[in-house]
Amino acid sequence: MVMEDAEAPHHMLLLRNFMSQGLVHNQPLLYASPAIDPRGFLGTLPSPAASKDEKSHKHDPDQEKGLRIAWQYKKYFGESQLNFDGQRDGKHEYSNEFDLRKPLERHFLSAQRVDCVSIQDSPNLSALQDRSATFLSQYPRNDGSISCAGRIAIQSFSAPQCAYSNMEWDMLSFIRSLKSMVRSSNAVALITFPPSLLSPSFCKRWQHMADTLLSVKAIPDEDKELSQLLTGYQDMVGFLNVHKVARINTQVPVILDATTFSIKLQKRRFLVLECLNQAPVDGSSGTSYGTSGSCSGSSKTGNLDF
Repeated sequence: MVMEDAEAPHHMLLLRNFMSQGLVHNQPLLYASPAIDPRGFLGTLPSPAASKDEKSHKHDPDQEKGLRIAWQYKKYFGESQLNFDGQRDGKHEYSNEFDLRKPLERHFLSAQRVDCVSIQDSPNLSALQDRSATFLSQYPRNDGSISCAGRIAIQSFSAPQCAYSNMEWDMLSFIRSLKSMVRSSNAVALITFPPSLLSPSFCKRWQHMADTLLSVKAIPDEDKELSQLLTGYQDMVGFLNVHKVARINTQVPVILDATTFSIKLQKRRFLVLECLNQAPVDGSSGTSYGTSGSCSGSSKTGNLDF
């Protein structure tokens, strides 16, 4: 679950990358949105960027001429041949870098793999629960190998334009039911919600129900204190906070090296998550250390006095 920020739609960056990554892997997708036409959102999904090896590879001019003609036959390829972009030298790429300015190709958005649901006019959650149950029943979890996995993406679950937005107990019951169905299937679900529209008690209940809990926050414009404290502040658009990491069938907690990451748009095209780096302290002026108390009992001052 991702807690949205009321000041900026940074959760949409995570949602788009989550959906595109599944479609690139030919994983079926169920997308629920408070918009009237959810399928229109699919046109904003980013396309995988070319890998460095692919960019550095030099093609023969005659081969390039043949490729300019052959690309038109891509729509006639079989399903297995369309997956060649996800494999490099026999190794499957499980995590891609996406170009936010380039839309996802149409053959990834076939009706067989994408199911869209509008939750705007739904008086209750029974329709969404039935669609989710039908979708997840196609991918039961067995002891054997995983042949296919599904993804569920629900945007702004408690949005005010939804008729059920004031039914807090019903929404909590749906989350508990969806969590149970996901546990018994080869699927993963991502839900974004605005916590400011929930009561504090129900907001805490939602956070406890999540296996993995994230939150996004926008950076104030021209914050001079942050710009002096953090390296690369001018490239940041927000922060990503990790509140909880999924730990199933164990009581051993996860101790992360960092729980706060910066959200950057590299070249305004690529989403980058990085650990926060403190800017180096200018020791020439001595202002950073001059205000601290002395650690020695001596009254003498020197170059290395603390």
